[in-house]
Amino acid sequence: MLAGQLALTIAVVASAAALASVLIYFLKPMLVRYLLAHPNARSSHSVATPQGAGVAVILALLIICAAAWLLWRAPEGAMALLPVLGAACGLTVLGLADDARALPVSWRFLGQTLAAIVTVMSLPEGLQLFPGLLPLLVERALLVLGTVWLVNAVNFLDGLDWITAAQVVPMTLGVAVLQVMGAVPASVGFLALVLFGAMLGFAVFNKPPAQVVLGDAGSLPIGLVLAFMLIFVAGTNLASALLLAFYTIADSTITLIRRALNREHIFSAHRSHFYQRAVIAGMTAPQVTARIFVLGLLLASLAVAAVIVHSTIGDISLLGLGAIATGYVLYLLARGAK
Repeated sequence: MLAGQLALTIAVVASAAALASVLIYFLKPMLVRYLLAHPNARSSHSVATPQGAGVAVILALLIICAAAWLLWRAPEGAMALLPVLGAACGLTVLGLADDARALPVSWRFLGQTLAAIVTVMSLPEGLQLFPGLLPLLVERALLVLGTVWLVNAVNFLDGLDWITAAQVVPMTLGVAVLQVMGAVPASVGFLALVLFGAMLGFAVFNKPPAQVVLGDAGSLPIGLVLAFMLIFVAGTNLASALLLAFYTIADSTITLIRRALNREHIFSAHRSHFYQRAVIAGMTAPQVTARIFVLGLLLASLAVAAVIVHSTIGDISLLGLGAIATGYVLYLLARGAK
């Protein structure tokens, strides 16, 4: 049984990785022709790079999920993934349009909010993070806000070769391990494995210097899918969900607060995130992403430990360790320490 499950896991990851790679290979000429991103105030690239490769990642996600339903034995509750996959498709279209021609911020925010509402409304009624403390409607509204923020956080931090893969791979790996432990539904664990594989396939083409980048067509829906999975993790252990997304949330939130305090226009393009400051200070993309990736693996390990320990003191202690580790990495990035 265990050998069969392992073989199926490897097949899912390998299939998603291979499919994403093949799709990017064939889509690349179109991306070069129609979606060439030139260096700007936000990017860390010095030459024009094709964007929109996130379309291939999301297509791979959809195709592998469809194949599981049609050809394999789909995980229990797999049909519950349809709303979030549909919402992710909507954000892919929105992101693709924004990659082709910058859309107004209001349009982007409206699309993200609608996608978040669809995703949150699809959650099981029994899934509550704070039962007895908050009315269900209030909690769902907060989840919509949190989902929109994570979508934007992932988008904000998609400005360097390999950086999104360095965040998503540990997160999805952590969710997959938690599914094996029974902390999240089988369908959520399956979704994590597929996204894990698809990001590996993308990483081959995003290796510095990148041949392609995700673009908003990838970062927006990926952020939505991550938020969906983390909500289920939070339903079992809130500390575990926070730990998995600690770096992504910390870099985005601290940077936003700092820019607001400095009275900068928070919606304008900039290069003041910690990873961008590291590059400006002289660190290479692999040096930056290696630190973020190792931190992600540590945070994923702490997230798993939080579920195992399953105590308030344990959660506080592990969150403290995660905060210290994240703060240390942010400090190194801000200094440009090699």
